[in-house]
Amino acid sequence: MKPLRIILSLLCSSLLLQAHALIPTDRKQRLTEHWEFIRQDMGSIWEVMRPVSGKGKPEAVPLWQEVTLPHCFNAEDAVDPDVNYYQGPGWYRTTLSIDNPYKDGRVYLEFEGAGQKTDVYVYTTKIASHTGGYDEWAVDITDAVKQFSTNPDCLGRFGGKIPIAIRCDNSRNTEMIPSDMSDFNLYGGLYRYINLVYTPAIHPEQIRINASTDEKGKQGELAIEIQMADYSPDTSGKGNGTEEYRIGMRILAPDGKEIKSVPLSLSSQVDPISYRFTLNRPQLWSPDTPNLYTCLIEITGNGDTLRTVERFGFRHFRFEEKGPFYLNGKRLLLRGTHRHEDHAGVGAALTEEMMRAEMRQIKEMGANFIRLGHYQQSSIILRLCDELGLLVWEEIPWCRGGLGGQKYREQARRMLTNMIEQHRNHPSIILWGMGNENDWPGDFESFHKDSIRSFMSELNALSHRLDSTRPTVIRRCDFCKDLVDVYSPTIWAGWYGNRFRNYREMETAGMNSTPRFIHAEWGGDSHAGRHAEEQITGNRSSFDIEAGDRNGDWSESYIIRLFDWHLKEQETMPRLTGSAFWTFKDFSTPLRPRNPIPYVNQKGVVQRDGTPKESYYVFQSYWSDKPMLHIYGHTWPVRWGKPEEAKEVLVYSNCPEVELFVNGRSQGRKKRNSQDFPAAGLHWNVILREGDNDIEAIGHNGKLSLKDRIRLQYQTQSWGKPAEIRLTQTPLTGDTVLVQAELVDKNGIRCLDACDFIEFGCTDSKALLQNQGTAHGSRLIQAANGVASICVCKGNVPVTVSAYDDRRTLKSASISIAQ
Repeated sequence: MKPLRIILSLLCSSLLLQAHALIPTDRKQRLTEHWEFIRQDMGSIWEVMRPVSGKGKPEAVPLWQEVTLPHCFNAEDAVDPDVNYYQGPGWYRTTLSIDNPYKDGRVYLEFEGAGQKTDVYVYTTKIASHTGGYDEWAVDITDAVKQFSTNPDCLGRFGGKIPIAIRCDNSRNTEMIPSDMSDFNLYGGLYRYINLVYTPAIHPEQIRINASTDEKGKQGELAIEIQMADYSPDTSGKGNGTEEYRIGMRILAPDGKEIKSVPLSLSSQVDPISYRFTLNRPQLWSPDTPNLYTCLIEITGNGDTLRTVERFGFRHFRFEEKGPFYLNGKRLLLRGTHRHEDHAGVGAALTEEMMRAEMRQIKEMGANFIRLGHYQQSSIILRLCDELGLLVWEEIPWCRGGLGGQKYREQARRMLTNMIEQHRNHPSIILWGMGNENDWPGDFESFHKDSIRSFMSELNALSHRLDSTRPTVIRRCDFCKDLVDVYSPTIWAGWYGNRFRNYREMETAGMNSTPRFIHAEWGGDSHAGRHAEEQITGNRSSFDIEAGDRNGDWSESYIIRLFDWHLKEQETMPRLTGSAFWTFKDFSTPLRPRNPIPYVNQKGVVQRDGTPKESYYVFQSYWSDKPMLHIYGHTWPVRWGKPEEAKEVLVYSNCPEVELFVNGRSQGRKKRNSQDFPAAGLHWNVILREGDNDIEAIGHNGKLSLKDRIRLQYQTQSWGKPAEIRLTQTPLTGDTVLVQAELVDKNGIRCLDACDFIEFGCTDSKALLQNQGTAHGSRLIQAANGVASICVCKGNVPVTVSAYDDRRTLKSASISIAQ
C-alpha cells in the first residue's frame, strides 16, 4: 500500500492540472472545442440564436466559422502590412451539456481573460457584462440554465444542450484602460481559456494564504483565510445549512509529505474560516530552489465532496533604501526581462503548451525576474513563475493617454483589486505595478498632473490595504515617483538617447534620484539576420546610432554589443537592485507600421515565434549556470571586406576558457573576463579567406568540453546599387520551402548592405506563410544584408512566387515551386 504522502502528492498533481485561481474547485472543464465565431456585430441576440426548424441548431450564417479556444480576433491582421487591425465586436456561440454532480450546486462560466468588453448570454438572456481584457472573472449561470431547461421546446431545438453566446468587443474607447496609444495591440476575442465550473451549494469563494518568514528563514508563519459562499436552501429554519458540511485541510511539504492535517469549523458564510500555525525552518522559495508547499482543502456534506488545491511558498524579500535587493537574507541581482501575451499566428491566444515553452526559454536564458507588461496575465503564467523560480512584477493596464472619468477610474480600481485578490498567493510576485508611462498625454483634451498624482496615490493606498506584504511600483512618471515604494525612471542608453557607454552614469543618476530603484525597459530593436561589419565601439558607430539615432541600422551586431555592455556593467554595481530588459520576444504593435517587419516591435531577443536571435545567447553567457557556448554569426552566412583584412569573431560563453579555430588552425585560447568588452574577452581578430570558411570554438569547463561551429562565405568583391532581385528556393524540414529574394547590382554581385523593402506575392496566397510577424513569415519585409525570405507551404504547390521592391524601382523576379 502506498504511503499517505505519496497518495496525497499524486492527488495534488492531478488537481493542479484543473485547478485555477478564481473559483477554488477540482470540477473544471476547459471549453476548447465546438465553438463558432463571426467577426462582426449581429442584429440581436435572437439573430445569433435563431433556430432553424427541424435542424436542431442555430441558423447557419455563411460567415460563421468553427474555431478552437483560445481564439483571438487579430491572430493575423495585427501584423498584416496592408490593413489596420480589426477593432470592433465579434460573437462566439456553442452549446453545452450541463451535468452538475453536486446536489443544489452552482454552475459557472469562468473566464481567464477576454478582450476587451464581454457580454454573456444563456439563450437570449443576458447574464453578465465585464469590462477589462486581462483579469479573471466568472458568471453564475445556474438560474438561467434552470430557466431554459424548463422549456422543453427550446431545449429540444438544441438537442437537450444549453446554448451559450458571448460577444467580445475591442473597439476604441478612451474611457477604458489600457489606452489605444499604448505600444501594443488591444486584442479582441476569447484569447484565454474558458472553464465550465461546478461547485456544491457551499464552497470556498476565496482562499487567501500568507506565508511569511524572518529574513534568515528560521521560522515560518502561515495564515490561511477561507471565505465561503453558501447557496444551500434553508429548509431547517435554523440558519444557512452549513452545519451539514465538514471541512478538512492538509498542508503538504514540497516533497509531498503531510506536515499538518486539521479539521476546520464551518459555521457561517459571513465570517471567513481562519487558521494559523508556525513552522520551524521552512524550505524557502527562491529562483534556485522554487520550493512550493500545498494546501489541500476538502469539503464534505450532503453527499457532496469538493477538493481544491492552492500552492504557496515561504520567502523573505526587501528593497533596501539606496541599496540592492535581498531575498531570504542574501543579495540577489534581479536579472529580468518583459513579456507580452503575443505569439506568431495566434495573437494573444496562446495555449498552455505555448506558454510553458516560452517561460522555459526565459528560465533557460538565466533570468530570475520578469515584468508582465503592461497588464495582468494568465494565471497559468503565474503558476509557471512559481514552479520555475521567476520573481514577478505584475501591473494593471493603466498605460499612457492621461486620466479618464469615473468609469475609467472604476475600471482601474477594480482591475487592481482583482489582480491582487486573484494572484496574491503566488510566492513569485514581489511587486504590484500601479501604471506605466502615465506622464504620456493624448487621449483627452486636457492633461492634469495633479489629477494623475491624486489617482496614483489612491491606487497606491488601495494596493497596501489589499496586500501589506508587497511594495508598489511604477515606471516612467517622474511627477509620481514619490508616491510608490519602488520607482523605475526611463533609461535607454544607446537606443533612444545617449550612448551605451553612458549607461553607468545614467544608472547611477537613476539610483540617486529615488529611495528604492529598479531599472525596467532598456535595450533596442534588432532585425533578425541583419549584421554589420563596421567596428562598433560604443562611442560612435558608422551608422550614428550611438549619437541617438533611434532607428540606427537595427543590426544584431549592434544590439549584442549594447546588451553586452549593460550586462558587464551590472556585474559591478553593488547598489543595483536589478533590471529587466525590453523585451524577451518580438510582439505586434499598431504604432510601428514601417518597422523592418511592419507592425512589429523588434526589441525581443527571440522572434515572435520564439526563434532565438543572436542576442539571446549574450544573456545566457552572463546569466545561465548551465555551461553554454555560441559563436556569434549563425544567421550571418556571408561576411565581407578586403582581402587579408582582419575580421572580429565573437564567442559568447560562460566557460572559463575558449579556443577558436579558423579553417582548422588555432587562433589561441582566451580566458573569460566579464570586464573585457566585448564578449567577456572571448574575441579574436582573424583573417578569412575568399569564399568558404569554417569557424569552430571549443569551450573548456573543467573536464567538460563544449563545441560550436559555423560555416560562412567571405566576399571581397565590392558592389553598387541594387539593380534586380534574384529568387532561390531551399526545401526545409517539414512541409515548407524557403524562398529567398537576393538583391544584386547590375553586375550580379550581392549587395550585402541593401535594406530595401521586399514584397512577396503568390498565385495562391494561402501558400505563403504570411502575417506571422517573423523574418520568414512576413509578406512585406525589409531585407537583411541584401536578402529577404518567406516560407511557402508545400501542400499548396505548384505555385509561382514573385518578389518586388515596394517602390517598384528594381527588376522583379518570380520562381515556380513544385513538388
